[in-house]
Parts: sequence; structure tokens; C-alpha cells
Amino acid sequence: MASLGLFLQELVRDPRTVSAVVPSSAALARAMVAGLGPDSGPVAEFGPGTGVFTRALIDAGLPSDQLILFEVNPAFCVHLRRVFPGVRVVNQGAQTIADPCPDGVAAIISGLPLLSFPPGLCEDIYSAAAQALRPSGYIRQFTYGNRAPLPEPIRAALGFHVTAGPRIWRNLPPARVYTYRPG
Repeated sequence: MASLGLFLQELVRDPRTVSAVVPSSAALARAMVAGLGPDSGPVAEFGPGTGVFTRALIDAGLPSDQLILFEVNPAFCVHLRRVFPGVRVVNQGAQTIADPCPDGVAAIISGLPLLSFPPGLCEDIYSAAAQALRPSGYIRQFTYGNRAPLPEPIRAALGFHVTAGPRIWRNLPPARVYTYRPG
């Protein structure tokens, strides 16, 4: 309940950085982390908020020291460090992934609200993410919208292939999961 209280407090304080009406559901979290586990290698999470996907990653067996979180909201960072000891929490934007992850990551789980971001910021984030991914790595992103969240011109320019995953009806609002792989 403390996580929900913090979420609501930050939603009221700065709705632009939260961009959701309630935290993501357990059903969406399971879809986002599907296939990740103890032997996945390092995983980055963009926009973890109060840590719903972080919890799912740890519950799937990903070691805490293999997880790095990028969160711009300072209150969420304090919460994440307290709730997930051993997980590295970086109070920076996702576009800075190269600095704290010089050896790259196997996957990126993103809760960022790309449809509400300016195209230039989307391009900066996904360009940095593409450079940080190890061979065969991928980005898993969800959206509430009816189309893939990364604008098509940016996807094409960066050479990502996108696969639509399941629509998660047990989420408020329902969400769809997409997987982006560098081509």
C-alpha cells in the first residue's frame, strides 16, 4: 500500500512524469518480463516507477546485481533503493544508459510513456538503447495506445524490427506489449 500511496502522491505532484492513472498490473508485469530469469544477463529497466516490473524481474529469478533501473523521479528512486536493496538505481534519463552500462545489457524493460514524449527524446532514448544492447538483445515496451509506441520514422531510421505481443486486458487501462530488436 505504501507504493500505491507514493504513486498517487507523485501523480498529483507531477502527472507528466508518472503518465498513468494506476500502477501497472501483475498481469502486465508478467508479460513484460516473460522469458527473463536467472541466466538472462544484465537487464535495464526504463521508468520503473514504484517497481512493479522490478518485482516481477526479481520474482522471475533475475539476480539483484544484474538489474539497473533508470528513473528520473527522485521520490521513486528513494523508494526503489529502499524496497530493492542490491539493485542499482540511477536517477537519470534512459538516454544515459551507455555510461552506467559500458558492457551492455541483454534486455531493456521499458515503462516509459513514449506516445507522450517528443520525437527527439524517443530517438535519443532508443538510439542509446540500441547501442547498449548486446547481440540478440531486445527492448520490451508497453503502451496503452492502439499503435506501436515508437514512431515509425524513428523505428525505421534506427533499424529496429518490432513484434506486437499480447494485449493485456487485466490492466487499467488495457495495454499491449511490443518487442523491439535491432536489425
